[in-house]
Amino acid sequence: MTETSFMAGTIAGWETGEGPAVLFLHGGPGMNDYGRMLGPEVANWRFLSFQQRGISPSATSGPYTLEQHVADATAVLDARGVRRAVVMGHSFGAHLALHLALSRPDRVAALVLVDGLGVIGDGGSADVGAALAARLLPEAAARLQEIAAELGAAEPDDDVASEQLCLVWPGYFADPAAAPAPGELRVCVPAHRDTVASVREHLAAGFAARLAEIPVPVISVLGERSPMPLSQGEQTAALIPGAEVRVIHGAGHLPWHEQPGCVGEALASVQERIVQAGVAAG
Repeated sequence: MTETSFMAGTIAGWETGEGPAVLFLHGGPGMNDYGRMLGPEVANWRFLSFQQRGISPSATSGPYTLEQHVADATAVLDARGVRRAVVMGHSFGAHLALHLALSRPDRVAALVLVDGLGVIGDGGSADVGAALAARLLPEAAARLQEIAAELGAAEPDDDVASEQLCLVWPGYFADPAAAPAPGELRVCVPAHRDTVASVREHLAAGFAARLAEIPVPVISVLGERSPMPLSQGEQTAALIPGAEVRVIHGAGHLPWHEQPGCVGEALASVQERIVQAGVAAG
């Protein structure tokens, strides 16, 4: 399938396929785009993905705020001539998708939220950290202890943070010992730090109460064995009128890995609802 690269101002992206438009928002925050992992899940769609700011070839400077991330996502739609898209967000990207739907409802036809950061308390961040620590493979745990001793109270640089992410990577899957190789994972520490701060500011200001304003079809796809607590996804969906929750049994934080087709099925379901409502994506 032909892949086309593009620039939306200072944001680099790519697209592939034909059909209704779906915009992918990857997780992190502050990590590299992994949209190609979706593969056959997005067959029959015009799939758009982009590198969020912080990592080249996109802008490597801030501000790293939810408002700027929303503006970047909108710029991608503008650059590709997409009036309205189904927006699929994963992890932090699912949280960002909520902000995009509320800030620019004219550009969002539906939401598919895949194992997203929640809106209650800290969104589940502390629980994820604890779960990942408990799932560490022995060699990874030993190396992380070495890194912690070397750093002391200092903040890691991007290279060290990227290594740390690779070490905890297996814990995102239902069976850490059988997790796929992480590939080339990258982290931009300032982008992660500042975006997390922006998330916390919005949560403290009562962002959860705004979810009742989301008018489009929403499906939340949750991994039963994810380090992200199921309660976060369920509580988030409960705040959105008509939102559907699909718990994917035996799946982790990237549920399409253990249960192929689950994301594709959710996309097909929201497309049916869009057609029924007479609201086109594209």
